[in-house]
Amino acid sequence: MRIAVLAESDAAEPRVAAVPETVKKFIALGGDVVVQAGAGKKAGVPDAEYEAAGAKIAATAEEALNGADLVLKVRRPGADELPKIPKGAAVIAIMDPYGREAELKAMADAGISTFAMELMPRITRAQVMDVLSSQANLAGYRAVIDGAAEYGRSLPMMMTAAGTVPAARIFIMGVGVAGLQAIATARRLGAVVTATDVRPATKEQVESLGAKFVAVEDEEFKQAETSGGYAKEMSAEYQKKQAELVKGHIAKQDIVITTALIPGRPAPKLVSEEMIASMKPGSVLVDLAVERGGNVAGAKAGEIVTTGNDVKIVGHINVPGRLAATASSLYARNLYAFVETLVDKESKALAVKWDDELVKATNLTRDGAIVHDSFKPAA
Repeated sequence: MRIAVLAESDAAEPRVAAVPETVKKFIALGGDVVVQAGAGKKAGVPDAEYEAAGAKIAATAEEALNGADLVLKVRRPGADELPKIPKGAAVIAIMDPYGREAELKAMADAGISTFAMELMPRITRAQVMDVLSSQANLAGYRAVIDGAAEYGRSLPMMMTAAGTVPAARIFIMGVGVAGLQAIATARRLGAVVTATDVRPATKEQVESLGAKFVAVEDEEFKQAETSGGYAKEMSAEYQKKQAELVKGHIAKQDIVITTALIPGRPAPKLVSEEMIASMKPGSVLVDLAVERGGNVAGAKAGEIVTTGNDVKIVGHINVPGRLAATASSLYARNLYAFVETLVDKESKALAVKWDDELVKATNLTRDGAIVHDSFKPAA
């Protein structure tokens, strides 16, 4: 079983799909691991560390992919990479499949079996494979750090001989994994923290972290969660009521962090231009959903925008990648946990059980076709 670990072709992607720790585990599993030269450089992992762990270093992607049974990446293979991947090989990555019909067809036409790690079901067995949670956790932490850096003032209350410095007020919008970590980080740094979400279950979580929960708690709010634990899209009437509540609250905040995403849909707009105009000069908004259209009016992917009233809107892309070493380590462990379920322990060969619930949930293409029910072309 030859396992290829590629350097990411996207210049904005510093993460890597394997680290020395997981290379050792893959070898113990029966794998022959080949890492493309420089694959871990941006994540702080030199080629020498991969070699010390037992991997071979390939000078090019073509060399790494030669005879590969399994290909590990962070992002889905690009058009330039697909012809280099052996037909029949399995490719595991964060595939970002929604609205990517042409890319999915290209992968199917390439004759490879592809698996999208972000489609891993949220069941007990798959918790250790949950890349969305591992990466969102880091994004929530980094959002507070980035917000504090742009804010330019202290976060905790300080009692000094020269007088008292008040604590910063931080408002978290969207209390998933990223939001909860943002709350915990902001609290540890001494800020006064409030948070909001449309899912009733989050209220107790917010309060358990020492923050105050802010939401319109009507009948619709009580039903606003899918069986999978995700937020439902709320009615226009609820959104209007929630916006009025948030409007009055947001004007008093120093830093606002938005994290709201709905799988397969554009990010919901949570912060309007009117709300931004009500904020104090020097305030900061950090939009973690900017790559999906953004929660904040005027947010731009990859940019920090300063409004007319001197409010900064931070739109960093690939926020987990801003902590590339840690993000790679967690992602690599998620990948290993999944790959372990695909390998026959006796023959030490790749032996995918196509009826396994994890495989069925993540498998996008196989045998020249798009096979995932959510992405199959209409008949």
